[in-house]
Amino acid sequence: MNEQTRIFGIRTVIEAIDSNESIEKIYVQKGISGPLFQELNRKIKEGNFSISYVPIEKLNKLANGNHQGVVANISPIQFVSLEDLMNSMENSESTPLFLLLDGLTDVRNFGAIIRTAECCGVNGIIIPEKGSAPINADAVKTSAGAVFKIPICKVSHIKDAVFYLQSYGVKLLAATEKTDTVIYDVKLDQPLGIIMGNEGVGVSKSVLKASDFTAKLPLLGSIESLNVSVACGAFLYEVVRQRIVPLAPEAGI
Repeated sequence: MNEQTRIFGIRTVIEAIDSNESIEKIYVQKGISGPLFQELNRKIKEGNFSISYVPIEKLNKLANGNHQGVVANISPIQFVSLEDLMNSMENSESTPLFLLLDGLTDVRNFGAIIRTAECCGVNGIIIPEKGSAPINADAVKTSAGAVFKIPICKVSHIKDAVFYLQSYGVKLLAATEKTDTVIYDVKLDQPLGIIMGNEGVGVSKSVLKASDFTAKLPLLGSIESLNVSVACGAFLYEVVRQRIVPLAPEAGI
């Protein structure tokens, strides 16, 4: 599968949930009721899926008709659990590097970040179950296929992932303009998780508080901030710079 799949019909969505499909979002017609919908609604709540209640006109556009009041988007990838990701690192000889995206909503930024993360050897990307950009056809295209090459985890809350990684000895670095520390002054050659925030408000206050370090990029022009995918690339490549073996003095360029 190379792009997001859209399914529709109450029974179809129930079967997708029961089959553990990676459901990105469920659209439900406002005011819908009935025994079968009650079963679906219970499964939606148990699975903590992202849901939007919309007018029937919206569903008609999504599914061209026979949707029974329910449409769902299925991700083109299978997400991995944070536990499985950490278990997979046990026998790795590389220094762990993770990327946590706290409320990133722009699909193309998301795809660009995934592409850069894969190029920089990131071991896994962690996103929240709700309030995050979907992995759809645009994200797949912008990532240049990298979305299929790097593990992606969904968690209930980014702060919970911060605490979980810290229990494994991973240090968490949050990117924020609200600090005096620049990225070049932070030691990055240790087990590390980098946290990038929402395009508008940045990393949430609770996640900033839970982080081990904060850092920013120096801005020498008059614009007050960088695009998040550009900033993320700069952070990741500073990690790469600190971790690779330096050129011998005689090599020169």
